[in-house]
Amino acid sequence: MGEEEDEEERSQKENVYNALLPYAGPRLQVEAGRLLAELRRNLARAVQLRELWPGGMHCTRRLSLYIRLYGRKFSKEDHVLFVNLVYELVTIPNLEVSMVQSFARLLITLLKKKDLLSRDDIVLAWRPLYQLVERVFYSKNEHLGLNWYPNSLENVLKSLVRCCRTYFSDESTAEMLDEWRPLLCPFDVTMQKGISYFELFLPTSLPPERHHKGFRLWFDEFVGIWDSVHNLPQWEGSLVNLFARLSAENIGYIDWDTYIPKIFTRILRSLNLPVGSNHTQVARFGPQCYDIAHVVVWVTSMLGGPSKLAQKHLTGFFNAVTSFYHPSNNGRWLLKLMKLVQKLPACLVRRLHHERYRKPSWQTPVPPSHKLTEDDVTAFVESLMQPVLLAMFSKIGSLDAAQALQNLALVRPELVIPPVLEKTYSALETLTEPHQLTATMSCVIGVARSLIRGGRWFPEGPSHALPLLLRALPGVDPNDFSKCMITFQFIATFATLMPLVDCSPALQNGTDLTKEERELCSATAEFEDFVLQFMDKCFALVESSTLEQTREETETEKMTHVESMVELGLSSTFSTMLMQASPQIYKAALDKLFNFATTNIFEARVAGKMAADMCRASAKCRPAEALKLFVPHCCGVITHLTNHEEVQQEEELDKELIWNLQLLSEIVRINGAEVLQYRGQLESILQRTLWLKNKQGYTLAGKLLQHMLRSATMIYPTEYCSVPGSFNQPLSEYLPIRDWGRPGNLHNLDMKWHMPSPAEVAFTHSLLDTFLWPELVKLESYTTGSDMTRETVQQSLSIVTNCIMGAGSIMPPLVGEKIPNLVPSLIEIEDILIYTGVDCDTNRENYRETILKVTRNLLKYILENSEDDTKSLFQIIKILGVVLLFQGSHKAEFDSRWKSFSLVKKSMEDKLHGHKQHIRALLIDRVMLQHELRSLAMEGSTYRTIHKEVLMDLLKLSTSTYSQVRSKAQQVFFSSLSTFNFCCRDLIPHVLEYLRPDNDKVIQQQFKGALYCLLGGHGSTSLANLHDWDCISRTWPALVASGLSQTLSFEKPSIVRLFDDLAEKIHRQYETIGLDFSVSEKCIEVASRMWRHTEKERQPTEEEKQLGIQRLQERNQHAVQMYENMINALIDVAENRNLPWKFEQFAVGLVSMLLRDDHPFLVRGVRFLVEKLNHDSLAIRKLAICAVAGIMKQLKRPHPKMEIDPYAMSGTSQPVHVQPGERPDTRWVQYDAKRLPRSQKAWEETVFVEKTHWGYYTWPRQMMVYKPYSEQPKLGRSRDEMSEAEQVVYDHFIDPAFVEKFIALLSLEDRKGKDKFNARRFILFKGLFRNFDDAFLPVFLPHMERLVTDVHESAQRCAAEIIAGIIRGAKHWTFEKVEKMWGLICPLLRTALSNISVETFMDWGTCISTSCESQDPRKIYWLFEMLMESPVSGEGGSFSDASRLYVLQGGLAQQEWRVPSLLHALLGYLEPMLTQVYKNVRERIGSVLTNIFMLDVALPNGVDTLSPRRAEFAASVVRRLKPLLELDEEISNHVLEENGGGKEADEVVQAIKLLKTVLKWLMASAGRSLYSTPKEHLQLLPLICKITPVENDASYDEMKSDAKLALSLVAQTLLPTDHVPIIFKMLEQISCSSSWHARYTALIYLQVTVFYNLFLFLADPEAVCSIRKQVLAFLQDEQLEVREMAATTLSGLLQCSFLHMDEAMQSHFESLSQTRMPKRRHREASQPIPVTDLVRRHAGVLGLSACILSSPYEVPTWMPQLLMDLSQHLNDPQPIEMTVKKTLTNFRRTHHDNWQEHKQQFTDDQLVVLTDLLVSPCYYA
Repeated sequence: MGEEEDEEERSQKENVYNALLPYAGPRLQVEAGRLLAELRRNLARAVQLRELWPGGMHCTRRLSLYIRLYGRKFSKEDHVLFVNLVYELVTIPNLEVSMVQSFARLLITLLKKKDLLSRDDIVLAWRPLYQLVERVFYSKNEHLGLNWYPNSLENVLKSLVRCCRTYFSDESTAEMLDEWRPLLCPFDVTMQKGISYFELFLPTSLPPERHHKGFRLWFDEFVGIWDSVHNLPQWEGSLVNLFARLSAENIGYIDWDTYIPKIFTRILRSLNLPVGSNHTQVARFGPQCYDIAHVVVWVTSMLGGPSKLAQKHLTGFFNAVTSFYHPSNNGRWLLKLMKLVQKLPACLVRRLHHERYRKPSWQTPVPPSHKLTEDDVTAFVESLMQPVLLAMFSKIGSLDAAQALQNLALVRPELVIPPVLEKTYSALETLTEPHQLTATMSCVIGVARSLIRGGRWFPEGPSHALPLLLRALPGVDPNDFSKCMITFQFIATFATLMPLVDCSPALQNGTDLTKEERELCSATAEFEDFVLQFMDKCFALVESSTLEQTREETETEKMTHVESMVELGLSSTFSTMLMQASPQIYKAALDKLFNFATTNIFEARVAGKMAADMCRASAKCRPAEALKLFVPHCCGVITHLTNHEEVQQEEELDKELIWNLQLLSEIVRINGAEVLQYRGQLESILQRTLWLKNKQGYTLAGKLLQHMLRSATMIYPTEYCSVPGSFNQPLSEYLPIRDWGRPGNLHNLDMKWHMPSPAEVAFTHSLLDTFLWPELVKLESYTTGSDMTRETVQQSLSIVTNCIMGAGSIMPPLVGEKIPNLVPSLIEIEDILIYTGVDCDTNRENYRETILKVTRNLLKYILENSEDDTKSLFQIIKILGVVLLFQGSHKAEFDSRWKSFSLVKKSMEDKLHGHKQHIRALLIDRVMLQHELRSLAMEGSTYRTIHKEVLMDLLKLSTSTYSQVRSKAQQVFFSSLSTFNFCCRDLIPHVLEYLRPDNDKVIQQQFKGALYCLLGGHGSTSLANLHDWDCISRTWPALVASGLSQTLSFEKPSIVRLFDDLAEKIHRQYETIGLDFSVSEKCIEVASRMWRHTEKERQPTEEEKQLGIQRLQERNQHAVQMYENMINALIDVAENRNLPWKFEQFAVGLVSMLLRDDHPFLVRGVRFLVEKLNHDSLAIRKLAICAVAGIMKQLKRPHPKMEIDPYAMSGTSQPVHVQPGERPDTRWVQYDAKRLPRSQKAWEETVFVEKTHWGYYTWPRQMMVYKPYSEQPKLGRSRDEMSEAEQVVYDHFIDPAFVEKFIALLSLEDRKGKDKFNARRFILFKGLFRNFDDAFLPVFLPHMERLVTDVHESAQRCAAEIIAGIIRGAKHWTFEKVEKMWGLICPLLRTALSNISVETFMDWGTCISTSCESQDPRKIYWLFEMLMESPVSGEGGSFSDASRLYVLQGGLAQQEWRVPSLLHALLGYLEPMLTQVYKNVRERIGSVLTNIFMLDVALPNGVDTLSPRRAEFAASVVRRLKPLLELDEEISNHVLEENGGGKEADEVVQAIKLLKTVLKWLMASAGRSLYSTPKEHLQLLPLICKITPVENDASYDEMKSDAKLALSLVAQTLLPTDHVPIIFKMLEQISCSSSWHARYTALIYLQVTVFYNLFLFLADPEAVCSIRKQVLAFLQDEQLEVREMAATTLSGLLQCSFLHMDEAMQSHFESLSQTRMPKRRHREASQPIPVTDLVRRHAGVLGLSACILSSPYEVPTWMPQLLMDLSQHLNDPQPIEMTVKKTLTNFRRTHHDNWQEHKQQFTDDQLVVLTDLLVSPCYYA
């Protein structure tokens, strides 16, 4: 015992709820100690004996269960050992995936609580985990069907790495950087892979003294990479996630201040908000948004600290986006914005909890200088309040806002709750806007706990509770379901938090009361009124819900979903209310309820159920008082109504009798001890009603019996008050208002439990003897031939069901012989014995066994004599399920309760203080769930003969003739399968009996039932697909063979659908099953450390270890044997001529799923699949193509590699620091026409590097390349040199007839217009030409020559797939073969490209890019030389040119940075072509230019590219566009061409053509290049602004619409700081332009670019002044349209808080608007108004108007005065009058919704003026 006690003291973190169970004590401690010791020993033993399955898996499942039951109740030493062992298990190389997943989930559980194990306790190696992740995430074989992984595996492994990375060694960061830096080539997909690995693996929680070994090694480098790309490539999101985690784990150790403007700008950009007058968004690739969950972590961890810069930016951020939250705005971006406000407060609360309330642990604390101060928190809450209050009424629901308010109210109730209450009170007064009501109520529910707790900061909070409750009562509305439900939730939430006790008497004698307490005490006098009014509302609801009122007779009599939800809401709210009520209020409520229940009679289905539930709720709270009223009354009525004999036989019972029975059956669902006092009356009622003839009558009587038994035998809490003790104490001793909102105290929960007393157990047995025994006797005699009607049998069965469901918890489980040898194991797999507080009396007869015996006999009798008595069969199925599985609670009910517990917990959680400070009722609920969890810990029970017999009965019923019987039996059958260990292995042969084709006794319904049994239930595994060779080797062949049955019809739609579902489920759930279950020596070594020094004699002996090794070898051999047998069995069936085609397809699918990468496929299987390539069925051909491609991969011979030194190859030394780019040491892998291997000797001397990304960022530490050709596998083998499987493939593909048919079938159309280049077929051809080199070329060549000349798209596509396959397959061919191959392929490609069509140009592009992927460009130089011959030759028209360029682009793009010379050549070739006439060629050239300049990227510490540079090209373009820049008139398309205006005109025409191509380039690079707008592009701004059209008109020519799009895209790009001066220079240039179009468009550009770079501009005060100055200047532009656009721009800048409305601005506009103009009567009619004066005056009015419109949803203090100023201009000349009218109309439109609130900002005089202005004059006036 000593050791166990010692262990007790040292346990890591045990489950606190076990100590609160009524049977807690030494017995549970001993039990936990015993289980843990067994577990540890068995786990160690299983691993030492190398038994991963079933032993190892069984023990790890037990460990998971142990943690669920007892928490981490083991010592730290054990914890470390468990972690080490499971880590070794999960990283066993090539372990079966289902085991990987199982072990990984356990390891996550063990490592979840980081505080328990520090980095000093445990170190985990990162590399084995990386190898596992690489194997799964980037599997080379999964897409070929050689590995099948479950969908959930990726997420499980990600979570596993997240848990483990905390414990990686100090050196791991440097090792990871060496490993993954070579992947960081920004133009390659490997960049995403490298960055995701860094994000996933890099440890960021090293202590400060070791930071130099952690993030300091990479921080500057990665931030530099992040800063150098501007276009949100896919991997930027992963980088941000890494920064967020780094920031959160090292608060105060990283200075983010210099990056903050950039960070906030990028977050704002990534939301993709619509901005500007004509908004077009950039079509970016990849997910266009940072992950909000990580963004909020990053932002909250930067808050605080000395500079407060992050908070300043956060405030600016929300000022800029607040208006997007207004309910009238909607769009795809809204979801991201809502997530942002929901998650930010939660994240802040989490940080505050860590800093202030969390127990200190080994993790790095936040330095005091960076902890959040009270001022920080206040500033944070203030910045969020405005958007959150708007989000309350959002179109996508108020849930996000409610969660945000819940967290904000925890930290600043005084700022958060008042505005919410204000909105709620006004919503409660309106009847016309239910959405507003439900939204505000759900938000108040969120803040309820903070409101009622009040406290120092918000003492007036509790005083709002009663007014809110009273005003919410009208919400109990039978006509509005959602309002009714939210009202119930609202009232229940408040009732849970406060005792409903009238404290007003305390005012007389209470001297120590504060002012707030006195007010509260007097308010509580209204509680009784409130409860009674609420009951009136509920009664009205019940009365309006009667079945007769709600629907016609003909419809269903069950409750609808809505009604059952209302019923649940009503009963739980009422129950909570009475539980919290004082005895006086309870008494008043009980009397009222009793009066209601006894003066009305309800029908039993809907209204009766609701009313009875209310009565039950009242009885549950104070059983003695309620029973005293209800039981005598109900019993009296029932006795009176059943006095006559004939009642027993009546078909229709009196409604009053039914209602009282229903009432009584619900009333007794309470504390059993109280029910016992009325046992005589209740038994007499049962005697009178259990045998009524009327079904509804005896069903209710049965319920009464069941509920009496349950209340006597179950263990449950008897009260759920918010404070322990009763509310009966005098007010002088205990004042309940002080307990409002108080959390429960786990250490003093003082729970009251009901435990079955001896008297109750005796009462139960007497009830069973009285009512159950006679029924069993009756049923037994019926099976021996005595006469009973079906109705009587059903009635007896109903009584039996109710008895066992009532008393199931005290009936011992079934016992019997174990079924031996199901699975041989070297460890003992026993039942887990857990004490649940019930000691079963073993001396009495076990009713469970007796019931089972009688029921089985009855079942047999019914099936033989009256199988159509389905109602009895339904009852029997229910009884069998209960007997097998019910031990006091049902798993499904438990799961739904756990779910609802989690939801309530989440909605009322206090995350700030933590430490389980939940309300008491919730804690009691959790303890009850813990008890149920213990009683359900049956999964994995031993499978005994008695279980088998019951399951066989259920199987018989599952294959019954009647579909409903089958369906009900199958449900019980499926839930039993997961309960008993290995029972599936035993049952499968019995299920398969029904599928035997020679079993002609089987009828259609039985066959269907058996298929359903194999299919399994929703979400459960299917019997047809267990991860076990013994099982699937039986089920799969049997399923296919069932198609040979002569007697069954397979055409029936239901059977066809079933087979489709089965095939789909097998395909979806199949995971590759292991063939090798070896255990690493490291595992065995760790396992041997798990034994205590006192357990020497229990350790495995040497003989046992040898036996373990022998068993392992046998198991592996057995697995291989079963695998091969299964393939043979499937092929045997599939080759049967009589098999229908559907089943043949099924068979081919199953055979192809059995391909694997760790075992060669059977030769017979290879032949079978290769032959299916030419099958008549398209579906089978598709399956065969994938499968044979996989076989080619299997047959691939390994190509040996060698290590080289890249620096030695280049003759340079290694750079000291990482230097990304094309350094001297990378030149040797680049394409250089002078150094190409054009001879055999040069070819063999060249070292080819296939991986394109290697070298760009850095070279791998260990660089492996293929060895010389002489050391590679032999090419040109004869047939005899091949393996048997290779010979099969060879024989088929060397046969011209086979190939001819194969290609004919491949060149058929599949889905017209939807077919694309097929990667699977390409992989097949690649495999053929890789494995057999050029053996098949002569056979394929004639077909290819025919296909490339064929104009049909399917023929061209087939040629493209074969050619790509040959080029990629020739990777390891000798020079001679390759040269010959290119001699054949190049002419074919030329022909193909000359025949290219609209349908096939994409396919040829894919063909060439696929051919060039992962290929050294020096190896395929023939292809590049051919493609570069003359891409834009004009032959075949513009389409042909564009297509050839597209194909060339595809090839070059794959080569990225390795072909600079080709890119230079291509640019030189294209430069003269930039003035192309044809639109499609221009578009393509624009796209190609983007690719050419994509490599011109400045990475930190990078080297300049050797590829073409953007700057030089752009300069030459600007020179050529000069004629247009100097042109004064409007530029329109090709106008000057006609007029032939000499040399100048020709220059302009050429410049226009060039401009069109340049615009295409700008548009293409905005979305695709990493560096979106270089300086060079900005020089074109004046020109683009000049030609961008002003009005929206779809009929514009191409150039204008391109210019509009290009301008929009350029405006949205991210600006580096050094570009800002250039922009101002350009804007100044445009402001002087003679074209008003240019000035107008410049303003549109300004709106967008400022918003998309908001914080970068704000960080530069000069820039802000400059923009302000320019916009104000544009306001006085001579052109009206420019002035109006300047006003719109100004309004936008004010709205996003870029500019601020200050006195200077206001007085500037006021003085402009008062510019004097001559009065109308003083000037002659013909004399115009001076233009400059009019413009100045208009500018002032526009300025005032912009200020007013910049606040569309609020009325700032300065606005009323501006409106008054504006109103004076209503009679000014046009366009001023028009501007004023527009402004007033817009003001009215945007402020209309909240006018009641807004008008309080105006004085009475102002309101009079405003009303005159806003109300339009009457038409008739």
